Amino acid sequence: MSPSPVRRDTRQHARVDLEILVSVSDAAHKLRKPIRFASTDLSSGGAFLRADLLFEVGEVLDVEFRLPNGRHIKTQGRVVRVSRGGPKDRSSGMGIEFVDLSAEDRAAIDTRTS
Repeated sequence: MSPSPVRRDTRQHARVDLEILVSVSDAAHKLRKPIRFASTDLSSGGAFLRADLLFEVGEVLDVEFRLPNGRHIKTQGRVVRVSRGGPKDRSSGMGIEFVDLSAEDRAAIDTRTS
Protein backbone atom coordinates (compact mmCIF):
# COMPACT_ATOMS: atom_id res chain seq x y z
CA MET A 1 0.00 0.00 0.00
CA SER A 2 1.49 3.34 -1.02
CA PRO A 3 1.53 6.27 1.40
CA SER A 4 -1.22 8.83 0.98
CA PRO A 5 -0.15 12.05 -0.71
CA VAL A 6 0.72 14.94 1.56
CA ARG A 7 -1.67 17.85 1.18
CA ARG A 8 0.24 21.06 0.61
CA ASP A 9 -0.86 24.29 2.26
CA THR A 10 -1.41 26.71 -0.63
CA ARG A 11 -2.67 29.68 1.38
CA GLN A 12 -1.35 33.10 0.39
CA HIS A 13 -1.71 34.52 3.90
CA ALA A 14 -0.23 33.05 7.08
CA ARG A 15 -2.91 32.08 9.58
CA VAL A 16 -2.68 32.07 13.34
CA ASP A 17 -4.79 30.14 15.81
CA LEU A 18 -7.29 32.65 17.13
CA GLU A 19 -10.69 31.95 18.63
CA ILE A 20 -13.04 34.91 18.29
CA LEU A 21 -16.80 35.16 17.79
CA VAL A 22 -17.82 35.85 14.21
CA SER A 23 -21.35 36.92 13.18
CA VAL A 24 -22.39 35.66 9.77
CA SER A 25 -25.40 36.47 7.58
CA ASP A 26 -26.01 35.30 4.06
CA ALA A 27 -25.54 38.12 1.54
CA ALA A 28 -28.85 37.15 -0.11
CA HIS A 29 -30.60 38.00 3.21
CA LYS A 30 -32.48 34.71 3.52
CA LEU A 31 -31.62 34.54 7.25
CA ARG A 32 -33.64 36.69 9.60
CA LYS A 33 -30.72 37.32 11.93
CA PRO A 34 -26.97 36.64 11.96
CA ILE A 35 -25.56 33.35 13.22
CA ARG A 36 -22.56 33.39 15.58
CA PHE A 37 -19.65 31.04 15.02
CA ALA A 38 -16.25 30.67 16.70
CA SER A 39 -13.16 30.94 14.54
CA THR A 40 -10.26 28.52 14.90
CA ASP A 41 -7.80 30.58 12.89
CA LEU A 42 -7.58 33.93 11.12
CA SER A 43 -5.53 35.74 8.49
CA SER A 44 -6.08 38.77 6.32
CA GLY A 45 -7.15 36.30 3.62
CA GLY A 46 -9.84 34.54 5.60
CA ALA A 47 -10.78 32.36 8.56
CA PHE A 48 -11.97 28.90 9.48
CA LEU A 49 -15.25 28.88 11.39
CA ARG A 50 -16.20 25.91 13.56
CA ALA A 51 -19.79 24.99 12.71
CA ASP A 52 -22.32 22.20 12.47
CA LEU A 53 -24.56 24.38 10.31
CA LEU A 54 -22.66 24.71 7.04
CA PHE A 55 -23.22 27.06 4.12
CA GLU A 56 -22.51 25.90 0.56
CA VAL A 57 -19.13 26.34 -1.14
CA GLY A 58 -19.30 29.52 -3.22
CA GLU A 59 -21.95 31.19 -1.05
CA VAL A 60 -21.23 34.84 -0.24
CA LEU A 61 -21.65 35.88 3.40
CA ASP A 62 -21.67 39.11 5.38
CA VAL A 63 -19.06 38.68 8.12
CA GLU A 64 -18.49 40.74 11.29
CA PHE A 65 -16.04 40.28 14.14
CA ARG A 66 -13.97 42.18 16.66
CA LEU A 67 -10.21 41.68 16.91
CA PRO A 68 -8.69 41.23 20.39
CA ASN A 69 -7.49 44.87 20.21
CA GLY A 70 -11.13 45.99 19.85
CA ARG A 71 -11.08 46.84 16.13
CA HIS A 72 -14.44 46.03 14.52
CA ILE A 73 -14.20 44.31 11.11
CA LYS A 74 -17.16 44.14 8.73
CA THR A 75 -16.62 42.52 5.33
CA GLN A 76 -17.90 39.92 2.93
CA GLY A 77 -16.57 36.41 2.65
CA ARG A 78 -16.99 33.50 0.30
CA VAL A 79 -17.20 29.91 1.50
CA VAL A 80 -14.24 28.16 -0.13
CA ARG A 81 -14.15 24.92 1.85
CA VAL A 82 -16.58 22.88 3.91
CA SER A 83 -15.40 20.23 6.36
CA ARG A 84 -17.88 17.80 7.82
CA GLY A 85 -15.39 16.56 10.40
CA GLY A 86 -13.96 13.08 10.61
CA PRO A 87 -10.57 11.40 10.95
CA LYS A 88 -8.72 13.72 8.53
CA ASP A 89 -10.43 16.97 9.56
CA ARG A 90 -9.95 18.45 13.00
CA SER A 91 -13.54 19.71 13.24
CA SER A 92 -16.56 20.45 11.12
CA GLY A 93 -16.78 23.96 9.79
CA MET A 94 -16.15 26.31 6.88
CA GLY A 95 -13.17 28.03 5.34
CA ILE A 96 -14.11 31.61 4.51
CA GLU A 97 -12.13 33.79 2.09
CA PHE A 98 -12.51 37.54 2.65
CA VAL A 99 -13.50 39.16 -0.66
CA ASP A 100 -13.74 42.89 0.05
CA LEU A 101 -11.57 43.58 3.09
CA SER A 102 -10.39 47.20 3.23
CA ALA A 103 -6.66 47.93 3.23
CA GLU A 104 -6.92 49.28 6.80
CA ASP A 105 -8.71 46.17 8.06
CA ARG A 106 -6.24 43.92 6.21
CA ALA A 107 -3.34 45.75 7.89
CA ALA A 108 -5.01 45.47 11.32
CA ILE A 109 -5.43 41.71 10.88
CA ASP A 110 -1.88 41.32 9.54
CA THR A 111 -0.55 43.18 12.59
CA ARG A 112 -2.53 40.85 14.83
CA THR A 113 -1.41 37.70 13.02
CA SER A 114 2.26 38.47 12.40
